[in-house]
Amino acid sequence: MTEFNSLAGQLLIAMPQMEDHRFVRSVVFLCAHNAEGAMGLVLNKLIGTLTLPELLEKLGIPSDGMLGTPRVHFGGPVEAARGFVLHSADYREPGSLEVGENLALTATLDILRAIGRGEGPQKSLLALGYAGWGPGQLDGELQQNGWLHVASDDSILFDDDLEGKWTRALAKLGVDLSVLSADAGHA
Repeated sequence: MTEFNSLAGQLLIAMPQMEDHRFVRSVVFLCAHNAEGAMGLVLNKLIGTLTLPELLEKLGIPSDGMLGTPRVHFGGPVEAARGFVLHSADYREPGSLEVGENLALTATLDILRAIGRGEGPQKSLLALGYAGWGPGQLDGELQQNGWLHVASDDSILFDDDLEGKWTRALAKLGVDLSVLSADAGHA
């Protein structure tokens, strides 16, 4: 039996030739990756102009203690009405999924209430929907040069420079866009 190399906790970077419009120039944080499939959140696309305080208001959750007006991200095309909060591990609930040493993923109304009160995690990103892959699907896309992967960092995860996340993630690999090829095995 071959050993499975999980990429959970890493960033996926869409290659320039990505044809799926939902993922063009996307940076995806992989929350889970195992033999049964993979799940991640797109970090650099938004749900229109929707802000977190507006979303909380629609859900009937007070946002009096919230600092700022964070935007709501397009996490991916799967379960687009379901919310996921990727956040620093200083906040945890029984249902939180640990992703690495200093991150967690929580998908409850309790975390939204805590954020609204100003008692949530120090760093967070709320996304509606997620990107999902079936068994072996992501591995196949990686082999076909659909994605690159690199270690994650908080500045790419949580900062507001959405336009720059893709090029900054590529830069972490030392990749020059002018030499990227769509053909497997070629530079």
